[in-house]
Amino acid sequence: MSVERLRVDLAGRAYDIVVGAGVLADAGREIAALKGARRVFIVSDDNVAKRHLGTLTKSLDAAGIAHEAAILPPGEASKSFGVLEQLTGQMLDANIERGDLVVALGGGVIGDLAGFAAGILKRGLDYVQVPTTLLAQVDSSVGGKTAIDVPQGKNLVGLFHQPSLVLADTAVLDTLPVRELRAGYAEILKYGLIGDAAFAVWVADNSHAILSASGAERTKAIVTSCRMKARVVEADEREAGQRALLNLGHTFAHAIEACAGYSGKVLHGEAVAAGCCLAFDLSAQLGLSPAEDATRVRTWFAQAGLPASFADLPELGASEDDLIEIMRQDKKASGGKLVFVLARGVGRAFVARDVDEGAVRTLLHTALAQGSSPKRS
Repeated sequence: MSVERLRVDLAGRAYDIVVGAGVLADAGREIAALKGARRVFIVSDDNVAKRHLGTLTKSLDAAGIAHEAAILPPGEASKSFGVLEQLTGQMLDANIERGDLVVALGGGVIGDLAGFAAGILKRGLDYVQVPTTLLAQVDSSVGGKTAIDVPQGKNLVGLFHQPSLVLADTAVLDTLPVRELRAGYAEILKYGLIGDAAFAVWVADNSHAILSASGAERTKAIVTSCRMKARVVEADEREAGQRALLNLGHTFAHAIEACAGYSGKVLHGEAVAAGCCLAFDLSAQLGLSPAEDATRVRTWFAQAGLPASFADLPELGASEDDLIEIMRQDKKASGGKLVFVLARGVGRAFVARDVDEGAVRTLLHTALAQGSSPKRS
C-alpha cells in the first residue's frame, strides 16, 4: 500500500495526515500508536456505516482496541444542538473516559459534530478524523475547526480542537455519488484560486481524472490540498489572519446554504463553487481583478458540473436583503461591516475589510435577476 504522510506541525498538538488507498484497513494500527489507545468511540452516519464501519471495526479488533459506535442520520441537519445533545449523552452512557479516543468516520458533518463533541466532553477528548468524502479529505478534516449550525447561520457555535490524526483513504471515495465528488472538487480548485495559479490550472485541466476514479491525479489533488491547508493552519491556527483566505467564496456560500435551509438541496461544495464565482465577480466589479479571470473561474467550475451562478442553483426564495442579513452573521464580520476574501487575479486572494455594502447589494441584485427569478423582499 502506497501512502503519503504529511505533518501538521503545531507546537504541542502536531499530527499526521495519512493519505492513500487502503488506509482505513490499517486504521487500528495507526490509532493504537496514539498514546497507547485501547478504547475508541466511533461516530458515523447511516450511509457511511453501511459501507465502511465494518472495515474500521475489523482493523480495531486486530489491534486489540475496544470500540462502541453512535450511528446518526446523514445530512447537514445533524449539525444541531439536538443531535449534539443526543451524541454527548450516548458517549457519557458508554462511560467514555478522558484517555479514550473519539473517531469521526464520515464526511464533513460527522467530522464537525464529532470533533465538537470531543472538544467539549469532559473538557476535551482526543479524536481522530477518518474522512470519507472528497470534501472532508481536502478541507474540513484538517485544521481543527469544529461546529454546529444554528438558525442565525452555519458553523456559528463551535471551537478549535485539533485532531490527533487524519486518515484519508482515497479508495473509499469510489463509493461516492458524482455529486459528492464535485462538491469536494470545488474545495480543491479553491486552493489554487487562493494562492497557486498553476495548481488551479492543473486542477481545471485534470477535472475529469480527479472526478472519475481513484488514481494519481486524484491523490495528487488531495495531497496538494492538504499540504497547502497544513501550512496555512501552522501559520495561523485560529484564523487571526492568513487562515481567513481559506474562506474564499464562503461568505456567499454560507448565506446560500442558510437560505436553502441546510436541507441538502445545496451541498456545501456547490455553494462554495457559486460563492467563488461571486467573489471573483465582485473583485472584477471593484476593479481589483481582470474580468477575464472571473470568466475563467466560472468556466472552470461549470465544466466540472458545479453551479457557477444563481441560475445553476435550486430556487432559494431569497432576495439580496436576505443574503446580506445572513452575511452580517459571518464569523469574519468586524465592527458591523462585511468582510470578504477577494482576489487580484487567480492565485492572488486577499482579505478585504472595507467592501462597500452597496457594491455587494448591486452584485447580488444583478446575479439574482439573472438567476431563477427568486422572490423579492
